[in-house]
Amino acid sequence: MRRIIGTFLLLVGAAILTFAVIQYVEHQSNLKEAMAEANDLIRQPDTTVNSNEQRADPVSYRDYLIDKSKFDPKPNDVIGMLEIPKLEAELPIIEGTEEEMLERGVGHYSGTAFPMEDEQILLSGHRDTVFRDFDKLSVGDHFIVKLPYGTFEYEIRSTDIVDKDDTTVIRSMGTEVLVVSTCYPFRYLGNAPERYIFYAYPVGDHG
Repeated sequence: MRRIIGTFLLLVGAAILTFAVIQYVEHQSNLKEAMAEANDLIRQPDTTVNSNEQRADPVSYRDYLIDKSKFDPKPNDVIGMLEIPKLEAELPIIEGTEEEMLERGVGHYSGTAFPMEDEQILLSGHRDTVFRDFDKLSVGDHFIVKLPYGTFEYEIRSTDIVDKDDTTVIRSMGTEVLVVSTCYPFRYLGNAPERYIFYAYPVGDHG
């Protein structure tokens, strides 16, 4: 009987490991494909520049590729790239935060703003995929958001930990703030009970 139970547990363990490997390979494939789209998007030929609308700050606003009014992403579109210098990471940003979007990259919460709209920009990602090693980030580190109409740099000024069901994080803030959310604790096994929040502000904005 013990031998049967042992064999059964071994088979179950092997099946779980195989499933995890398949999921990882599929995620890496989705991420690679979305990253290729993001690279094409932000490095397209400069054809519709409207210099009058470009922000004056050369550090935070540069590489202007298209008129912002032409930027109108649909759910599940690849819209740009999130660069994290501290982690030497570049990640595709997908419009929407449903599971199918988060399987492809970092999700932009639809209904929140985009850079240059002077409001909250909310990005979300899984701690065990795109946002691995986020426990290494701290106040003073930077995020760089690259979109077809510009590149925008933000500095982390504060962090917070909230319950996973706390929706007050999504709110009007009256100024441009990049809010980045991921599951917490970072090394938690299973569905994490909390969310770790980074609040980052445009570089050069000390208001």
